[in-house]
Amino acid sequence: MIRSIGIDVGGSTLRVAEVDLRSGQAEEGMQSIPMPAGARPDDVLEVLARAVERYPSELPVGLAFPTVAQHGYARTAANVHDSWIGLDVQREFSRRCHRPVVFLNDADAAGVAEMNFGAGRQLEARRVVVLTFGTGIGSALFLDGALWPNTELGHLMLPGVTDVDGEGYAAASVRTRLALDWPAWTQRVNRYLHELHRLLWPDVFILGGAVSERAEEWMPLLDSPARLLPAALRGHAGVVGAAWAAATDRMAR
Repeated sequence: MIRSIGIDVGGSTLRVAEVDLRSGQAEEGMQSIPMPAGARPDDVLEVLARAVERYPSELPVGLAFPTVAQHGYARTAANVHDSWIGLDVQREFSRRCHRPVVFLNDADAAGVAEMNFGAGRQLEARRVVVLTFGTGIGSALFLDGALWPNTELGHLMLPGVTDVDGEGYAAASVRTRLALDWPAWTQRVNRYLHELHRLLWPDVFILGGAVSERAEEWMPLLDSPARLLPAALRGHAGVVGAAWAAATDRMAR
């Protein structure tokens, strides 16, 4: 399979595109659809089912979602309605769109995209952590190129920070909400990276998410014992990674 459909569900936007898996490029005309009010399963899945109708019927779908995705089921719900929890999303969406579906965590999708087509491609490093900084902090952990899914390292508690977890302290949304400049925000990111390094000892951090569009403004301010690389695919990573998972049938079980 050299083409498939990738869907990346964010807190406010649904992105859908056909992806060429020879290049890892999303085709022109990526759909960007506002999240239905309330972000309930029936509403979201119906909108997505209509969105994929324009693509060839033989193409499978990868659905990247802000949840712990386990055997097709949503086990948590971040920035969407709680009624997603316990739903067999993979089966339900396949029934609605009449295609094979692979359901996976959104940060894992971004991670496999970067490892296969972006900053991690041909990277000579055994231990790699991909982090996405946006509304929260997503994480994808790789050893020798293999993913350990659903790591949820954004919820790590930092020493001396008792009121919020890692993403509540250092996510990109925190910078916006508190009107922090880049130096003030990167001090928080440095604290988070140092705690991750203390626990995991990665060789490389790949840093993506919404703020990767302006990586040249803040990444030089970071301090980490591990090598730091900006994500290459930026806003397309989730869609590309979801499409890759669908085409390879990875993470389906």
